[in-house]
Amino acid sequence: MRVLVTGGAGFIGSHVADLLAESGCEPIILDGLVPTAHGDGAAPGYTGAHRFVHGEVTDGALLRELLTGVDAVCHQAAVVGHGVDPGDAPSYAWHNDYGTAVLLAAMFEAGVRKLVLASSMVVYGEGRYACARHGIVPPAARRRSDVDAGRFDPGCPECGRPLGWELVPEDAPLRPRSTYAATKLAQEHLAAAWVRQTGGTVWALRYHNVYGPRMPQNTPYAGVASLFRSALRRGEAPTVLEDGRQLRDFVHVGDVARANLLALRAEGTPGEPTPVNVCSGEPRTVGDLATALAEACGGPAPRVVGGARPADVRHVVADPARASTLLGFTARTGFAEGIAEFATAALREPVTSARARPVTA
Repeated sequence: MRVLVTGGAGFIGSHVADLLAESGCEPIILDGLVPTAHGDGAAPGYTGAHRFVHGEVTDGALLRELLTGVDAVCHQAAVVGHGVDPGDAPSYAWHNDYGTAVLLAAMFEAGVRKLVLASSMVVYGEGRYACARHGIVPPAARRRSDVDAGRFDPGCPECGRPLGWELVPEDAPLRPRSTYAATKLAQEHLAAAWVRQTGGTVWALRYHNVYGPRMPQNTPYAGVASLFRSALRRGEAPTVLEDGRQLRDFVHVGDVARANLLALRAEGTPGEPTPVNVCSGEPRTVGDLATALAEACGGPAPRVVGGARPADVRHVVADPARASTLLGFTARTGFAEGIAEFATAALREPVTSARARPVTA
């Protein structure tokens, strides 16, 4: 199978490309090496001897050339993370949404009908909650006054009672809370329209909190695991917001790569997109992550400082059932094993905080 991997020199994409090659596939890597993921003058991060093309996913002519003879596309290219401020919005929209639209148009022209899309758990916004009196309810918005007072858990919008978290299934309401989240949901909508028009197949893999080797250092566009590891590498204590008890699902990048391979091999449902949670099935708190990393690195204990960023959510805990049923995917790397490896794994060189600069197609 010949597969175009967009963003294939990045953190997750490079692992996907390596696994594809190891499994007998032929990956073709397209990557624009944007500074927020790769730093200035960065080199590709993949380890295999794959075909690499330095170019933008917004370049339709280049895409049409690369898609010749390709069987499927694994679309990893995106600007990720919280970002710095609303000034990042044009970069997110350009790379994530316009780039996806150009890719889908090129796939249509080339007759490529299989897409595996890197989506994200951020499309859910807050996770799934239940009230003892009112059942499953959308949580009331967290007020700044509550966060400042150390009240982090959302309440029932009907009665104000504390809510209990539940596993988030793929049919949960989608309520993105950040610019990045809005663009990831837009990617899903664009892919859904494409698949209905073409009769192709789309697997939208909603990654939860991915960590592992090759994460970029010292960047506001990276995940929390990278931020903690970067601090420890500088000899500093990891800084944990809120009370550290917010729940997430931390999934190793090797498992995420395997989920992509399984999706590329799975038939899918023609004409209908299929969203799938990609997670470990092992919920942990952010405080657990910080403590485990600090101990594994032999560094200072985490500092819990309260507060929260505007787009932060309290609990997002994935339901792994659909991935197991449809793809045969179950994570293999446990939390303790994965963190022990991550504590000494190679990271990318420090990345500047300069915004990614749009490139004209």
